[in-house]
This record gives sequence, C-alpha cells and structure tokens, in this order.
Amino acid sequence: MTCVIDLDPATADVLHQALGGDTLVVPSFEALRRHLDGHPNEDAVVVGPSVDLHTALTLAEQTRVSRPALAIILVRRRVDTSVLSDALRAGMFEVLEERDLAGLTTAVRRARDLARRLRNATGQGAPGEEPGKRGTLVTVFSAKGGCGKTTLATNLAAALADRGKREVCLVDLDLAFGDVAIALQLFPAHTIADAIPLAENLDIQGISSLLTPHSPGLTTLVAPVEPGTEAIPASLVSTILEVLKRHYDFVVVDTPPAFDDHVLAAFDQSDLVALLATLDIPALKNLKLTLETLDLLNYPRERWRLVLNRADSKVGLAVSEVEKTLRAPINAQIPSSRDVPASINRGVPIVLDDPKHPVSQAIRAFADRHVVAAANAPGEAVNGRVRTDRRGLLRRRAQAT
Repeated sequence: MTCVIDLDPATADVLHQALGGDTLVVPSFEALRRHLDGHPNEDAVVVGPSVDLHTALTLAEQTRVSRPALAIILVRRRVDTSVLSDALRAGMFEVLEERDLAGLTTAVRRARDLARRLRNATGQGAPGEEPGKRGTLVTVFSAKGGCGKTTLATNLAAALADRGKREVCLVDLDLAFGDVAIALQLFPAHTIADAIPLAENLDIQGISSLLTPHSPGLTTLVAPVEPGTEAIPASLVSTILEVLKRHYDFVVVDTPPAFDDHVLAAFDQSDLVALLATLDIPALKNLKLTLETLDLLNYPRERWRLVLNRADSKVGLAVSEVEKTLRAPINAQIPSSRDVPASINRGVPIVLDDPKHPVSQAIRAFADRHVVAAANAPGEAVNGRVRTDRRGLLRRRAQAT
C-alpha cells in the first residue's frame, strides 16, 4: 500500500486518483505515524506539496535509518536545485513536480519493487524467496572504441531482464562520453553524478532515486549528460556497484575504452568480464594487451569471456587464427548486420525489437550459456568479491610516481 499526506484535501484527492485504489490518504503526520506503526511493511509515503519542506525532510531522515524499505516520495509545485539537493541528502526516494502524475505513478511502482527486494535481502521476503542473495555483475570492456561495447551491454542487459522475469540494472561507466541513454532513448532526471552528495551514506534508496527505468525488469544508471561534471571517485563507483549487486539479479556495466580507476573498480566487483573485439588487427592487438594487463593485475582467468563482434566479416582473418594468437578461446561470436545500427537509432535493443534475429540469438545464447549459467553455478567464482593482488601494473605505477 502507499500513503498520501497533504494538508490540502483537493490536492490529496488528485494524488490519490493518480495512484489508484491501493492508496490511503492520511490528514496529518500524527495519523501517518499511527498508520506506519501498525503497518511495518508499508512501501511508500507520498508527501504532497502543501507539506512543509523541513517536516518532509525530517521524515525522510528518520525513516532512512528506522525503515530503510520505506520510500519517501516528495511532491513539490516546483523543483529547483536547492530542493533536489536537500531531498537527496535527507534520503528521499524521488522528488517530483506536482503536475508530473505519470512520473509519480512510476516512482511508486519502483518503490514497491525496491521494498520487495529489500525485504528479500533481509530475509523478510515472500515464502520461497532466497534471502541475502547476491546478484551477478558483468562488465563489458574493450580497449578500442568502436567495437560495439554499448550495443552489447544494452542488449545483454535486455536479454537478461527477459521482459521482467529478472531484475537487471545497466550502469554506464563511460563518464565522459557514455551512450547508454542515447542508445535506449532515455530522458534521465538523474545520473550517476548525482550520487556524489550521497557518498557518505549511500544506500539502495539513494541509488534507486537516481535510476531511470527502460522496460520491464530493466533499469539504468546513466552517465552524466553534461560536460564538466564534478569528478566521481572510484571508491564511490565501488560502493554503487556493491549495493546494486545486493538488490538486483544482474548488474551489467558499460565502460570506456581505457583502464582507468573506474574500470578497475568495476573489474574488482565483476563476476564475469566480457572482453570485446572485432576482426581487425588494431582491435585484436588491443584485446591481446588487455589479456596481458588483466594477468598483470591478477584477475582470475576463469572470469574472462572473449566475445568477437561482427565475427562473420570477410576480412581475411579466421577465428581459429585469432584464438591461436590470443592463446584463449572465443566464447561468443556475434554476426554483423545493418539492422543493429537501425535498432540503435530507434532506441530499442535488437533482442527486444527482433528476438529471432541472428544477432539477438547470439547475444541471448551468450547470456544463457555464460552469464546465467555462471550465476547458477556453485563455487567462489560467482557471487563473491574478486580477490585482487594488483602486483604488476599498479606496482609499476607507484614506482613511477
């Protein structure tokens, strides 16, 4: 159930009508407290625009600690930077303008889903659900741009979500030039940069307020959409990914074509790393250097998965020759097709747009045979933090400085 509190009965009725029948309107904060005391599994409270901002912020701060599964959604007549910043610091789940009733409905739906996952993570879920389950994190990486990282990441995430059967979060770590929002035609209200003010007390409620939904089962944390964004520390990236792994079945990370600190933080959290290349000498050279670098950084080889994109290109290179050069097997081959850029231009992953397409089938096969299979496999190679001893490369960095 969702509670609505607003001191103006007319406004409260509008909010109630927008949210539907499973909503309770309370006339005062005293009535709200009595209701919450008697309903420990309440999912969300919508605080209307006539409620004093300080009172609303105090409610969010108190429930963030005492009721972490309870989402406080703030509705204001106008949302400016000051209100948004104060609300995020207080732990508000979402901040919306009064006229954005569609956004309010979406926010409440996400809050209910989050409450279910939080109760599941703490052993309070429905019968048959596995308490404390950790999700599987897959990082998609290529040291050369133009190989199709974002295409693979977006389609892999959509394939894993499987139209709502699983909960998947797609994270865009290409902080300078991320394309996830464009590739999926999203219009995000928040980005990963908005996590900076929350860094000291970041939890699933704070992160969920920054997510942008795409399709059933698939939500995204997109890269900054404007240049000059304040630097995001790698430690914050690590925290974000760790929290997401505790609350999503799968987390898919898109990356920039560089071994920067953010990418290393993603590798640390990864259960699998999809290493992407195409059938051209520069891309294969960079893939070989990537494998050597991962060896230097002591990342376990059993977590690598080599993916060859546009693998049917007639360029005079055979897959067997590539495997011999790399001294590693190619785990997946994705064919080339003009339908892929066409699907990107429409903002719909090809695995959803045309599930029977050869590209879709190749990506789904990779998802099933490697990602889902690894998530279901026993042993420390999955759902456990990578034990890294970054002896080689990072030691040289330290000596150089």
